Amino acid sequence: MSDFIRLLPENVANQIAAGEVVQRPSSVVKELLENAVDADASTIRLIIKDAGRSLIQVIDNGKGMSTSDAKMAFERHATSKIQSANDLYDLHTNGFRGEALASIAAIAHVVLKTKIEEDELGIEVRINGGDFISQQPLSVPVGSNFEVKNLFYNIPARRNFLKSNSIETRHILDAFQRVALTYPKIAFSLVHNENEIFNLPAGSSKQWNTNTRQRVVSIMGKSTNEKLVPINEETDILKIKGFITKPSFAKKKKGEQFFFVNNRFIKSHYLHHAVMSAYDGLLNQGYHPSYFLYLEVPANSIDINIHPTKTEVKFDNERDLYAIIRSTIKHSLGQYNVSPSLDFDRDASLDTPYAYKNKAYINTPAIEIDQDFNPFKAEGYSKGNRQRASKNLQWETLYVSDHPEKELIDNITVDMNDVTQELFEEAQEAAALKTFQVQLKYIASSIKSGMVLIDQNAAHQRILYEEYLAKVTMEGIGHQQLLFPLKVTISKNDIAIVKQIQQDLKSAGFHISEIQEEALVLNSIPNTIAEKEVIGVLESLIDNFKNEVPESSFSQIDLITKSLAKSLAIKSGTPLNNKEQENILNKLFSCKEPNYSPFGKQTYVTLSLQDLEEKFNS
Repeated sequence: MSDFIRLLPENVANQIAAGEVVQRPSSVVKELLENAVDADASTIRLIIKDAGRSLIQVIDNGKGMSTSDAKMAFERHATSKIQSANDLYDLHTNGFRGEALASIAAIAHVVLKTKIEEDELGIEVRINGGDFISQQPLSVPVGSNFEVKNLFYNIPARRNFLKSNSIETRHILDAFQRVALTYPKIAFSLVHNENEIFNLPAGSSKQWNTNTRQRVVSIMGKSTNEKLVPINEETDILKIKGFITKPSFAKKKKGEQFFFVNNRFIKSHYLHHAVMSAYDGLLNQGYHPSYFLYLEVPANSIDINIHPTKTEVKFDNERDLYAIIRSTIKHSLGQYNVSPSLDFDRDASLDTPYAYKNKAYINTPAIEIDQDFNPFKAEGYSKGNRQRASKNLQWETLYVSDHPEKELIDNITVDMNDVTQELFEEAQEAAALKTFQVQLKYIASSIKSGMVLIDQNAAHQRILYEEYLAKVTMEGIGHQQLLFPLKVTISKNDIAIVKQIQQDLKSAGFHISEIQEEALVLNSIPNTIAEKEVIGVLESLIDNFKNEVPESSFSQIDLITKSLAKSLAIKSGTPLNNKEQENILNKLFSCKEPNYSPFGKQTYVTLSLQDLEEKFNS
């Protein structure tokens, strides 16, 4: 019997390894940026084209590489970060496996230009699909310049599985922001298709908090500055610093939650729960605070080698970290008067008004007494009484009727008739009741075959979606002109999405007169929403596009109408009167697709008489 097990060819093994390390263009961006940081660069420039498909270029002024190191760096498991297995548990750099450059070179055309300070000339190395092409001396500045072109050119299946340019660009922006937020003392810039998106100067202050705050504001927008609450706590097992946002600025969308452990971005649902529990009672349902938290723990107390992308880590003492993070955030919210202090035993009516709080004494109000007043004397009023009587007479002249008492009685009779009629109508309505609300979430109604239970939120989404879609595709949703233009602040990341869908937003009723660096100016908004709802609706709409950016124009319109329907639909917990319930019931079953909401959630369930009888007879 012949043998079946054999070693894979080197190029196949490299492509398999590349599939683990390089999942999309943002994976390359992350690896190259972290290598530049580890090279002690003070300035790092990222240039991408076509969302990284055509070009990913990272230029830094770090230490650079010698001629031999430049070629050795592309060998598998070649690294300068560790020397023994014990070093894995005492890491102080980003990359350490030595797989990144070999994996990237296996699936792209790579050009490296680099030079160290001691050498007069640098070197240029070219590698295509893992094959060494050329190596030649070159006059270049100190540092490294990586060019990664035609990503996945030799693995077409992987290239076809990439998402749209908008989605891949968003992932690149996320990777760039995570590294830039980690190192505020390094200058970063990002250019996409020859348009500069970010130009972040290096922090010049000696204070860590000042530099980090400036970096957060530079990335997230100027309006972020007023929202930030500083965090600073030091214990034997954890040092935590950074910023959280005030509860009043919480958003419906996620995405601005950042954990950094020992200068490495991580994701941790457990620690995120600690943050959310600290906000308990301060947030509306479905809202999320932003936070930028930097944790420092002993290097030997975490394992960062449990996930290929190294974004998930394992802590030795998670429970202790949870308690410290939760209590630190609660303390900061209270310290900066963000968290309300409630005293249920205090009588608020006894509080000293602010105007008198710091006064040494309070003037006693004067009381005037008419010494001559005698309530038992029919005549002979005093001067003060005569004045009061005169005023009463003037007030009584307002009655023009000779019989004011009769008019009052007539009015009372009419009011009683109205009340009786109203009660009678309510009794008739109750007698004809066809629907009723269950837990302020479902609408129950009797049908011939049994009964139906409708999810009021999902059903209203379906109703609004079909109404809006018909209007947008035919004549456009009606809009209301604003008396004063409305300025809506959004992040730089979202500006690109708005520019892409601006024409479709206009069809939906959002008329944008100006797009600024971090804001939109609206002249008109849809008739269906109030001015105070605009920010929430736009944030929800942009967030939906981040997660699902379609290519066709109709798909964009479809997603806009879905977002509007989701934002404006009646929420669970909203009380509805009988007419409103019947309206939803009738309109739902008039829809083309009443069974499901625009996002695929079931809108109603039916219970037959047989189902009900089985429940009682089982």
